Amino acid sequence: MTEDIKPHLYLVPTPIGNLQDITLRAIEVLRSVDVILAEDTRTTGKLLKHLEIQRPLQSYHIFNEHKTVEKLVARMEAGEQFALVSDAGTPAISDPGFLLVRAAREAKLEVNCLPGATAFVPALVNSALPNDRFVFEGFLPHKKGRKTRIENLLEEQRTMIFYESPHRLLKTLLQFKEAFGEDRLVCVSRELTKMYEENIRGTLEELIAYYQENTIKGEIVITVAGKN
Repeated sequence: MTEDIKPHLYLVPTPIGNLQDITLRAIEVLRSVDVILAEDTRTTGKLLKHLEIQRPLQSYHIFNEHKTVEKLVARMEAGEQFALVSDAGTPAISDPGFLLVRAAREAKLEVNCLPGATAFVPALVNSALPNDRFVFEGFLPHKKGRKTRIENLLEEQRTMIFYESPHRLLKTLLQFKEAFGEDRLVCVSRELTKMYEENIRGTLEELIAYYQENTIKGEIVITVAGKN
């Protein structure tokens, strides 16, 4: 992309916890676009208020993205500039955004993804597990296909990264123990970049025992060692 061509769509990472983890460039883009597409306008509204940014907000989430993509692309073709943000982290990483990026690219529109906050990178580094090669699995299916997805990773030698919610963490660790064995090394990271950030490392057996006794809150990243 040449400098004189302005992107029609910016993907703008937002802080995953600490509000200072936003780049100067991200602030500049959010101030300059015509519309900000937000996964949750209330969450993004709080961030914009903190940054003293006043721009039009439009809802864009997993439940409406199929319906809105075509209209948004038409508006970009007409000259409007958009910034897409998720509630936290980089848009389209286990969040809505892929469909819009693909449609914009197919329409030969300019798309620019800014570098910035995302949860799995600090979790991977903090885990102390090998990080020269890894595989990002995101969220496991809640029900159908969950067991099959885990079984497909039985021979995986790279470090594996998963996103999980607090109320499913223990279930997931138990399923990992059944599939990978109780001695497989794992790290559970939660509340990353926040005051009460926690990275608990050990075997699956040890972490299961820990979380059977401790309350779980906050967004979670699970990092699991690959097969030796």
